[in-house]
This record gives sequence, structure tokens and C-alpha cells, in this order.
Amino acid sequence: MRAEAPTANTTASQLYTALKRDLIDGRFAAGQKLAITTLKQRYRVGLSPLREALNRLAAYGLLVQENQRGFRVPALTRAELDDIAELRQRFEGQALAQALEAGDDEWEAGLLAAFHRLKRADETPDQLEHWEQMHLQFHRHLLEPCGSPWLLRFIEQLHDQFDRYRRMAPANNAMRETLNDQHGQLVDLAMSRDTAAARALLEEHIRLSYEVAQGACQENEVSEGKGGATGKA
Repeated sequence: MRAEAPTANTTASQLYTALKRDLIDGRFAAGQKLAITTLKQRYRVGLSPLREALNRLAAYGLLVQENQRGFRVPALTRAELDDIAELRQRFEGQALAQALEAGDDEWEAGLLAAFHRLKRADETPDQLEHWEQMHLQFHRHLLEPCGSPWLLRFIEQLHDQFDRYRRMAPANNAMRETLNDQHGQLVDLAMSRDTAAARALLEEHIRLSYEVAQGACQENEVSEGKGGATGKA
């Protein structure tokens, strides 16, 4: 049986996923205007699915839509990063408290498995994208039983915005080692249902990540002062 050709909706969804990943990874410079013609060639798509994907990303906050002038990558600003980090601490702390109250044996087993996958990924630092995926899965699973789909949705959006900064910041291997150790500590506190200590550690985890992510703001300000940043094409 011949496979059906992808529909316009399927193409737009796939393009949305690819563009979203590239925006978070810093493949485009902060503040860069996106040329429709270049995007069509780069992703090998037509105008209709491209427009749909760009509109969705603008609604999600990963692009800025300019009236009659297309789309632009958002700037990286200290004020925005401060706001994102503060909301992450508040929302993820709440979700963690609810997750520790509701989590069952199956969740515990899944959390241990997610942590072991992340720990194995820590041992291959050259495979950065794999580590990023395992890291995301760990944090998702940690909060999964919180019982609020909307809260998890907000947290995921904040994570994506935060990761724009973190991935564009200069590497900090010493801090990464500390953050990696905290993943194991979070698992131990979750298993013992020590809500107060787990919440405090998660807030500290986010604060340390925020210290790393600030480097993207500094890099961005320097680049803007030189006449504009350049992306990792």
C-alpha cells in the first residue's frame, strides 16, 4: 500500500517542531528578522505551512510578529530572564509539592528510570542534544503527577523560553556538575516525600541555572553594541 502524502497540516506541525527546536537552540540570532524566502529554502516547505508555523510560534512567544513586516526572533534581555526565572520557581515549586503528594509507585519507578537515563547522558557530554532531551524528560516526569494540565503547560512554555537563554550562554562546566548532582538529590527528596526540602532545592536549582543563563544577556548586549548578533546558522 502506498503511503499517503503528508497533508498541509502535517507539514506545518513538523515545521513548527523543527523551527521551535532551532529557535530554542539559538540557530537564529536574538533580534534577527526572519526572511520568508530563506526559510522556505532552508526547510524546503511552501508558503502556507511556513506562515502557519510562524504564526503558532509567535503565539507561543518564541517569535515576535511585526505588523506588515514579518517575524523577528525575540531579544535576550535581563528583565525577561528575571521574570521567567521567578515564575519558574513559583510554578515548579507548586507543581512539585502537588506531585509529591499525588505520586504513586509507578511514578517513582518512572522517575528513577528518567534519572538513570539522564545520568548516563551526563557521561557523554559531547552528545549535547541527547543530554538536553534526557534533561527535559527528567524534569517533566518529576512534576507529572501534579494534577494540573494547565500548570504543566505554563511550566513547559517557561522552560522553552528559559532554555533560549541557557543554551546561548557560555558553558560553565563547574556549575553544570553542581546542577547534575542536584538531580540525584531531587530524586532522593522526592522518594522520601520531603516536600519542603525538595521545593527549596528545586528553587535553588533554578536559581543556579539562572546564573548560567545570564551569560546570554551579557553576550547579547555585547553583540548588539557591535551592530547586531550573529546566529549559529
